Formats: sequence, C-alpha cells, structure tokens
Amino acid sequence: MGIQSKPSVDRPSAPVRLSAVIPVYNGAKTIVPLVEMLQRELGGKYDLEVVLVNDCSADSSADKCRGLAERFSWVKFINLSKNFGEHNAVMAGLSFCTGDCAVILDDDFQNPPSEVDKLASKLQEGYDVVFAYYEKKQHHFLRNLGSRFNNFIATTLLNKPFDLYLCSFKVINRFLIDEVTKYQGPYPYLDGLILRTTRNYGTQLVEHSKREKGESNYTTVKLIRLWLNMFTNFSILPLRVASMVGFLFSLLGFLYAISIVIEKILNPELPLGWTSLISTVLIVSGVQLFAIGMIGEYLGRLFLKDNGSPQYVARETVNCEPVEAQRS
Repeated sequence: MGIQSKPSVDRPSAPVRLSAVIPVYNGAKTIVPLVEMLQRELGGKYDLEVVLVNDCSADSSADKCRGLAERFSWVKFINLSKNFGEHNAVMAGLSFCTGDCAVILDDDFQNPPSEVDKLASKLQEGYDVVFAYYEKKQHHFLRNLGSRFNNFIATTLLNKPFDLYLCSFKVINRFLIDEVTKYQGPYPYLDGLILRTTRNYGTQLVEHSKREKGESNYTTVKLIRLWLNMFTNFSILPLRVASMVGFLFSLLGFLYAISIVIEKILNPELPLGWTSLISTVLIVSGVQLFAIGMIGEYLGRLFLKDNGSPQYVARETVNCEPVEAQRS
C-alpha cells in the first residue's frame, strides 16, 4: 500500500512477549470468546498477555473481564471509574502492559485474532509501528466516510503521509509504548502521539470482519471529540486559519468601505444601506467569535491539563502489578 518508511538498520530480535490491549465497552457478549480465540491463535507462538480495559460499560462487561482475569493469570483487568473514551482506555492498557510489543484491537471481532500475527511478524522487520489496512471495511457507509475525513484531517494537521491509512488496529514496539505513555494529558490521541514520535512505520493488509453482535459505539459526537483532540492537542493550524480568515475579512471589509465611499462621492443622493451595514457587522462578528472560540478551546484544554484532570482513573485492577516489577 503506497510507499512505506524505510525500516531502521538495527533490527530488533523477534518479540518474546506480546500484549493484546483491548478497550472494552458494552462487549459482554464477545469479550470471553475473543480472549479464548486469542489464546488459541497466538498462545503457541508468543508469550501472550491480554490487557482488558473496561471503559465503564453499561452491561456486564466488567464481570466478564474480571472473570477472565481470575481464570487466567496472563489476563489483566483494569476497570475505569467512568467512561473516559477509547483512546484514554487504550492509554490505560498500554500503561499496564509489559510486552515487547502491543497490539491494539477492538472487542467486537472486527479485528480477527488470526490477523494479529501478520502485524506482529511485520513489526519484526524493524518498524516501530505497523498499521493495518483493508481492501474493504465492514462498516456502515457513514462510519467509513468519517474515517476518510479523519485521515484527511490527520494528513493536513499532523503531516501524515498521504498514503498512510490510520487504523485503530495496529501493533507498536516497546520503544513506542514507553514514549507515548509519557503523555499524561486528559485528551490523548494515540495516532497523533505515534506520528509525533516516529516515522518508522509499516503497513499490513489484513481482513476486516463484520461485527458479530451489537452496534458500533462510535457516534457522531465521539468522532467530533476525536477531531477536536487532533485539532487542539497536536496542531496550531486552526489558530493560524482563524488568523488568516480574520485578516481576509478585514481586507474585504476595508475594500468594501472604500467602494462605499467612492459610490457616495459619485452619487451623493444615494442613501446609506442598512442591509449592507448589518450584513458586514454579522460577518465580522461571526469571524471574531469563531476565532475567540478556537482560542478558548485551546486555553480550556490547557487549564484542564494544568488543573490535574486525569487521563483515566482505575477503580479496580486484577493481575496488575507495577510494570517495572513485572519487567525486572
């Protein structure tokens, strides 16, 4: 798929321990068979670790995940105190994982466990991250459209390579895990953290399956929040756009004022236009409010970060010793 970054010369050895980080939201019907299938598909080739992060599900997901962690010592369970969002849940899982590399996959079987080995094997070629891509995504048309728009925005704001498709199904090495988990802000955007850390990426064609049960948890509101995280956390381009738009409308207003003066000189009997005056005021005021609102969004996020707003809060953990102790 397109041109890929050249891998580093010093290639790491094959990963011994693979962490599967799974954010869980209303996945009570799928999470148990998913974990069991991961063990069947990967347990013989990797020292498998599964990290389940329950993002305050409304169903019995917490009980199912807790049961798996009590049943298997290689399953970790993190129960968040409220719904923090998918990227926050993934950051929580990465913070507790101990693998040489970590694969991030959904809880709904749309990322088949049989495809994980393709990504992990590709990573062994020396990449920091390997993104999955699909010939055809089994999503609703509007969800696919939102994904395309998300990639367009990422290309514009994050200087993402045009041919790289950002996918939630990906595998990252230990170096990248340690780097992205240094970010402690309340609004993480994982792909933004990855792209600002490395350009040593690869891509791998995988299958994308239909959702087995339930409906997608990605709503329009969640997609808008994701785009805002991308806008305000990893780029100042929106502020520059607001400045350019303000300058453009100021210039147009100045030229319009000159045209009115000239027209009045040429035709002294011409009455002043109330409609044009109100239109100008509304346009200029709208631009000003847009710019102020954009600045306020940046300042508000800085305030929340400085105020100590948490990235996530774990109400309960099972099999989660300190990462340093487990890796020593």
